[in-house]
Amino acid sequence: MARSLNKAMLIGNLGQDPEIKYSANGLAICNMSIATTERYRDREGMEQEKTEWHRVVAFDRLAEICGEYLKKGSQVYFEGQIQTRQWQDNDGNTRYSTEIRARDMMMLGGRSGGDMSRPSAPSASPRPNRENPSNGASTNQDASTNYEDIDDDLPF
Repeated sequence: MARSLNKAMLIGNLGQDPEIKYSANGLAICNMSIATTERYRDREGMEQEKTEWHRVVAFDRLAEICGEYLKKGSQVYFEGQIQTRQWQDNDGNTRYSTEIRARDMMMLGGRSGGDMSRPSAPSASPRPNRENPSNGASTNQDASTNYEDIDDDLPF
């Protein structure tokens, strides 16, 4: 087989608020930690719990969305790839960090269980539509949907 696959899928809860930073060239980078918990019964029949912590990093617009809409405790689904970074610490030692480079994110759990109120959305330009993607205004007289009028809670 000539192909390979590097895909990670996680459903869990954020352990802290997302940390968003910007690179020198303006690229948004969001670092997060997510806990996944496995529940099982041991040999004595007692229910046990094991929590695994994962580092997740998102870039560009996904990073901005995570920084704006997620918070500590949020239940979230991430999909991406596993990557290992290598760097030198202050003492010259080689260090490694394994993380999930997020490509997709889905907020889960709704707004219950805490104040998940939606932050005020920044003003945005009109949404383009299928008839004329350049300015958002419909030029097709037969179009039944004006995409500018759709009000949804999705940040993307």
